[in-house]
Amino acid sequence: MSLKNTKKNEAAETKNPPVGKVRVGLITASIWENTNDKGTFHNVTFERRYKDGDQWKSSHSYNADDLLALAKAADLAHTKIVEARNGDAE
Repeated sequence: MSLKNTKKNEAAETKNPPVGKVRVGLITASIWENTNDKGTFHNVTFERRYKDGDQWKSSHSYNADDLLALAKAADLAHTKIVEARNGDAE
């Protein structure tokens, strides 16, 4: 995927808010819902918040200490998506 496509996807995601968010410590998983002629599907983006002086900033880079929180956020996001799919099927 090219950087241009990535920026295009990020711009498209910011038009509609995420349908869900999961936070584990400083890691946030944002759940995005998209619908097309084949149905509804979900994507998840992750970010890590950190403080630089008095300012809060975001990063998409994770160190070894972040990995368990990242994995837990991914697990919880997956659970939310499965629950949403199961709710749609009922």
